[in-house]
Amino acid sequence: MKDFELSHDVRVLEGDEITQAEAVFRTSMIGLPPEAEPTPEERAAGHEPGRALGVHDAGDLVGTAESYGSWLVVPGGKRVPHAAVTHVGVLPTHTRRGIVTALMRRQFEDIAARGEIVASLRASEAVIYERFGYGVASECATYDVDRRRAVLRDSVPAGSPVRLADPRRPWKQFESVYEPAAWTGAIGRYEPWWRTRERWAAADTSPQYAAVTADGDGYALYKPGDPGNWFSGDNRTIVVTDFVAHTAAAYVGLVRHLVTLDFTDTIRFLARPVDDPLPTLFTDRRAVRKTSVRDETWLRLVDVSAALAARRYASGPVVVVEVKDEFLPSNNGRYRIGGRPHEVARPDSSRPDLTIGAAALASVYLGGTRWAALAQAGQVTEHRAGAVASADQLFSTAAAPFAGTGF
Repeated sequence: MKDFELSHDVRVLEGDEITQAEAVFRTSMIGLPPEAEPTPEERAAGHEPGRALGVHDAGDLVGTAESYGSWLVVPGGKRVPHAAVTHVGVLPTHTRRGIVTALMRRQFEDIAARGEIVASLRASEAVIYERFGYGVASECATYDVDRRRAVLRDSVPAGSPVRLADPRRPWKQFESVYEPAAWTGAIGRYEPWWRTRERWAAADTSPQYAAVTADGDGYALYKPGDPGNWFSGDNRTIVVTDFVAHTAAAYVGLVRHLVTLDFTDTIRFLARPVDDPLPTLFTDRRAVRKTSVRDETWLRLVDVSAALAARRYASGPVVVVEVKDEFLPSNNGRYRIGGRPHEVARPDSSRPDLTIGAAALASVYLGGTRWAALAQAGQVTEHRAGAVASADQLFSTAAAPFAGTGF
């Protein structure tokens, strides 16, 4: 077989090509579980027109990438235009030939043209995306609560009362609750995201439950982990697949509901902030175990200047940061940060205090990674003594960033 040379002509996919793109993605991932074939209407509802891209070889689709228009909450509470990148895949017969690189270049061009200043994704492999300027900006954790030991403290308030809702349809009830999301790292759950989850829920024949607070400030979706052995197993586990709480009362009310469910031994919260206050609610902190921590948001600053100007900074000394972005060279330059909480300027000749690459800058942007940690790893160069500490002070946040949304 002769060496294959691609023209890397990336174009927007339409019509039946969307179905082909889904097949390419699933083939590239190898281990994705099967799912019911969607109707044409359901498939259309699961995609945003004009945002699926593909590369062809001799007329056959061999690589694809997709994105959705969204928003991202940055430190200070502002929502910035954001692209949710997903369905990146290349057939195993065509890997390591520059297809992903071509797709990323075209995708960034499209994202920038739409005015979306940041992009994020969930990485199937951790070594792929850093070279394109993506960095790990948030992590999430799984918590297991031993219901037999989980005695709430007397000081914990009652919280909001909850009601049970139909977790299958309609999902508009959950959309309206989620919409005010304002924590750092939250993303807008775009229309196709909701329609796809609604379709998955409707097709799932296993037991599913939903608890919604009476005031509409939160909800929890949950289901048994092993319904086939529910009454014969020795550890009946409830899996919380989505937990949204905008107020302390909603948070406590939902937790109280979950940990007082009869016939359960373990309550598993699949994706929560790494600094979630859950253990503090119980007389025995060891009733809660953080069983895993994993990378969540892989962030890309598509427009570094606009992104840096959009977030708030803590008070601290001014630092001049030199950014080196090999993949999007328009971002290269020096940025003056600090002085006043919102002040970001792009000087032409100021001497840099720090030098950082695009992926590392994305990692510190939401406050989830410390500049000092990256400096220790050689990803930040300090030109002025104390500049790393000043940058950590400026970029610090009160809570760890967290998205809580997979895509």
